[in-house]
Amino acid sequence: MKMRCLIVDDEHLARKGLEDFVKQTPFLEHTKSLSSALEAIEFLKHNFVEIMFLDIQMPDMTGIELIKVLSNPPQIIFTTAHREFALDGFDLNVVDFLLKPFSYQRFLKAVNKATVTNNKVIEYKDDKNHIFIKCDGMIIKVFIDDILFIETAKDYVLIHTTYDKHLTLVSLRQIEEELPKEKFIRVHRYYLVGLKHIKKLEGNLIYIDKHKIRISRSLRSQVYQMIIGNNLIERL
Repeated sequence: MKMRCLIVDDEHLARKGLEDFVKQTPFLEHTKSLSSALEAIEFLKHNFVEIMFLDIQMPDMTGIELIKVLSNPPQIIFTTAHREFALDGFDLNVVDFLLKPFSYQRFLKAVNKATVTNNKVIEYKDDKNHIFIKCDGMIIKVFIDDILFIETAKDYVLIHTTYDKHLTLVSLRQIEEELPKEKFIRVHRYYLVGLKHIKKLEGNLIYIDKHKIRISRSLRSQVYQMIIGNNLIERL
């Protein structure tokens, strides 16, 4: 079931950007975009939403003041250009704090933190099996278990999957932070590999599918330990 979303921001471009992000996200439904907190109060009297994307600095009433006057607010994700409000936001038990300008990947990470079940914030587990990336002007879904390895390519990373390759403008560190640590290992400053796809180790090389990937000398012991652990059977 889709989660109904309300966008409250006094800047037209900010509202439009959020609307586009919501429309790209399969489990979200855009219900309304408003330009002030006062409009939001009136809207919420007669309409139910599960997530509110809320700017903080707005005329007449701030986003923080809006939360304080609502008797039963939806899950709140703050969207603001002012980092100094972050502490106030988390004191109000908001789901997340998006600092403008933010990427779709960061937006998705925020909305994946919340769904509404008995008024509690729980993790949205249905989306844990994939990530979204920007590639050739499109937003592409990449299933985590299909990722063979990822390599740096100047300012880009090249994601090799079981069926395709995707070039996207992010750093290897950025994408590493979005992937489950138990499924991937950094074997070199230029390479991140999927543990389940490793077929063979030979010296400083890892074999994945038809590819040979070099292991950094400084990481060799750590990599071997994580991949093999105590599972190596040797003759006594």
